[in-house]
Amino acid sequence: MASLREIKERINSVKSTLQITSAMKLLSSAKLHKVSTMIEPLKAYETELEKMLRVVGSSNIETPIKSASAKPCVVAFSSNTSLCGGFNANIIKKTHEVLSLSGKDTACYFIGKKISDAMSKEGFHSIKQLDSLIEHPDCKIAYNLADELINGFTAGTFSSVKLVYNHFLSTSKQIPTVEDYLPIDILHEKTDTEDNVEDLFILEPDINFIRTSLISELMHLRLYEVLLDSCLSEHSARTVAMQTATDNGQSMLDDLTLEYNKGRQAKITSEILDLAGGAQQ
Repeated sequence: MASLREIKERINSVKSTLQITSAMKLLSSAKLHKVSTMIEPLKAYETELEKMLRVVGSSNIETPIKSASAKPCVVAFSSNTSLCGGFNANIIKKTHEVLSLSGKDTACYFIGKKISDAMSKEGFHSIKQLDSLIEHPDCKIAYNLADELINGFTAGTFSSVKLVYNHFLSTSKQIPTVEDYLPIDILHEKTDTEDNVEDLFILEPDINFIRTSLISELMHLRLYEVLLDSCLSEHSARTVAMQTATDNGQSMLDDLTLEYNKGRQAKITSEILDLAGGAQQ
């Protein structure tokens, strides 16, 4: 049985750990709220863009002719730090599955230190270092990356582009997701407006320019939205993990405190009995 001194040291250690987990939970919760307020208007904007594309017609987007050297491209998102449950393990597993199918020649963009470190051990290296996007999701950098992916696809360098990330469903649930980014196929139902759109609206300079501009804006927006979705999932997973750690720590602290009090009471009782026995002698 541990001595009272050892139990006291463990109690102090658990209290210190609880302070850390509680602080991390509050920080992650604040970041979760911040990213959530950023992504909500983007989804509304994306919905309106898709409505406009349905009006001007967008179901058939031609795929450029690929060269013999064209290779698949994978963009995977993880976190830079740990202590977020199975967030990183799940995305590393999903990325490994995608890369095992696409082959060693796959062009890779790994956004997050955890996915970069894990995949580099398997021989896959990121074309660019974009880990800073995880801590500071910058719209301009994300749009520049989207330009690079789109240009690579239209030039025939990439045969396809897939996004691998954790999709946020709820605070307690994030799903590893593989999304086809390029080539794109924006599905829509044919409407009466689409047949006579040029009669109903003034289109400047022309319908093809508007369609191309809308598709480009939607593709840039989608990549940035996926980045925020991954960040939202990370903060959510870390909030839950730190809450679980705090609850477990508090339970451990209660058990240790009870054990300490019982040991202290037993020691006091023993001392009283010793004094009583000495007095009788």
